[in-house]
Amino acid sequence: MWVYRELLRGAVKENPTFVLVLGLCPTLAVTVTIVNGFWMAVAATCVLVASNVIISACRRLIPSEIRIPCFVVIIASFVTIAEMLMKAYLPDAVNRSLGIFVPLIVVNCIIFGQAEAYAYKNGIARSLVDGIGVGIGYLGALLLISGIREALGAGTLLGMPVWSTYPPAYIMVMAPGAFLVIGILLGIFNALKLSRRRRQPRAAAAPLTSREMAAKPETA
Repeated sequence: MWVYRELLRGAVKENPTFVLVLGLCPTLAVTVTIVNGFWMAVAATCVLVASNVIISACRRLIPSEIRIPCFVVIIASFVTIAEMLMKAYLPDAVNRSLGIFVPLIVVNCIIFGQAEAYAYKNGIARSLVDGIGVGIGYLGALLLISGIREALGAGTLLGMPVWSTYPPAYIMVMAPGAFLVIGILLGIFNALKLSRRRRQPRAAAAPLTSREMAAKPETA
């Protein structure tokens, strides 16, 4: 079923963090705790799904020459709504931790990438499912990263202690720890992807394009 394929593609095969490596700025900054990572992913997912639907619905009315400014207006509108709702209903501590990174969803590469590459070219239903799939992948990535950083850096999960004898590695809740965790996870995911490709039977080589043939050096 196409819905399952689209969800799987957005969440796993084209995961925005571990495959496309997009939106790393908020990922590095807010994944100190699971709570922060969860709400950041929820805000980005809501904006992504809503903007995907509106851009897809209006794609025939948006001239290609001005599509980027139109995307900015649509995305910024939903970011403003999300920020106001979060400030109204979430604890002050969470809002202070997320800080400027919620308004910066406006220029998040994940949101813009899906708007340009998918929502502007597909129907409303597919754009909706695409946004949900990418959002699930982003949520899973942030929960994984923030869980590792919180457990190793603070010795807690969701604020509850997970061990009493382990001395916290405070570097994990700092910027270098974020780079370290993401680098290791990217290496693991790339190794798994390479291993899966090696196990698959080799497909027949695709014919070279005219550009590739022109660039190929001639042999005597």
